[in-house]
Amino acid sequence: MADFLMPSLGADMEFGTVLQWLVKPGDAVKRGDIVAVVDTEKATIEVEIFQTGVVQKIVVPEGEKVPVGTLLAVLAVNGEAPAAAPPEAKPKPAAPPPPKAVAAPPPPPPVIAKPPAPKPAAPHRLHVSPLAMRIALDLKVDLATVTGTGPDGAITKADVERAAKAPKAPAPPVEVKPAAPTPAGAPAKPAIAPIDHHAAMRKVIAAAMARSKREIPHYYLGTQIDMSRAMAWLTAENLKRPVTERLLYSVLLIKAVALAIKEVPELNGFWIDGAFKRSEAVHVGVAISIRQGGLIAPAIHDVEKKSLSEIMVNLRDLVKRVRAGVLRSSEIADATITVTSLGEQGVETVFGVIYPPQVALVGFGKIVERPWASGGMVGARPVVMASLSGDHRASDGHRGGLFLAAVDRLLQEPEKL
Repeated sequence: MADFLMPSLGADMEFGTVLQWLVKPGDAVKRGDIVAVVDTEKATIEVEIFQTGVVQKIVVPEGEKVPVGTLLAVLAVNGEAPAAAPPEAKPKPAAPPPPKAVAAPPPPPPVIAKPPAPKPAAPHRLHVSPLAMRIALDLKVDLATVTGTGPDGAITKADVERAAKAPKAPAPPVEVKPAAPTPAGAPAKPAIAPIDHHAAMRKVIAAAMARSKREIPHYYLGTQIDMSRAMAWLTAENLKRPVTERLLYSVLLIKAVALAIKEVPELNGFWIDGAFKRSEAVHVGVAISIRQGGLIAPAIHDVEKKSLSEIMVNLRDLVKRVRAGVLRSSEIADATITVTSLGEQGVETVFGVIYPPQVALVGFGKIVERPWASGGMVGARPVVMASLSGDHRASDGHRGGLFLAAVDRLLQEPEKL
């Protein structure tokens, strides 16, 4: 048997709410299948399973909020037969009473055959998008009363919002009894305040960042990178592409980080149980702002093996699903290093806080024109400030400097990325 636990979907997650189970006992599952939808303070996450087997038992029902590490379900793995329920004990037949002399009973009345009772209809399973579930919880909308207009009758975000705005049927009149007077000097009962999800998100982010600064001995490095070659190549490359397939300059930065980190592997991995655990794969977390406030950094997997076009497709998809509030658990938990870019906000320099248990974060500011000396000549060049926040337990400033130098070198040959 194997236990399926509530996963930790980021250092700032302590609890999760099971919004929906996508499997039931007896279903066969394989590694990577999405089996549940979990709501966290930041987003609605589609949770994948990491073992192949058969679902034996679901422990936590839909709608229940539980801590990270709680047993959610039990799987039968490696060909194990699901445990059968113990057989019910059958009562022993009572000893027959001694025969009595009785008169012959009258013939029984004729039996009239009754049609079999109809079987109860199987409960209808609602098809609800994860985002619609989250909004229904916030707006206290009963999904059973909502008519879905999505594919195959699925309930969408718009359906839930429409139901929330619809006028409610008037409640039957109730007799209102005057409240008992409050004794003199007794404090008045406070009004119940609505849940502020933005405040809750800020609270968990604050806890994670406080933990990071408290536990991780950060060091910071920064360097200016001449982006003239990269931007000239990007402009020429995008002229060859349809508008829908054009690249953002951020994909050059993400790919350069992924290749550079292969040269300085101490920055790629996790600090767990007092030791650095290196990751062979490079999963780059990309910091994306959430519309209701805050940041989330889902991962693009195996970036070093992907083309710029593939990274662009992945990035667009991530941004779209982050803004919709729907991500997969592996995208949240797998990032081995994070890249954040605040250039679009007008920021020139970013010195970020590491996301534990990662050991490094790379920041990029906006591209600005600066005087630049090259070959004895001074001219204006587009320049970006690249920074590294490193964990001194896993690496040092010398190795961090080599990493930033590698990023610079790679960006001078964008056609090779």
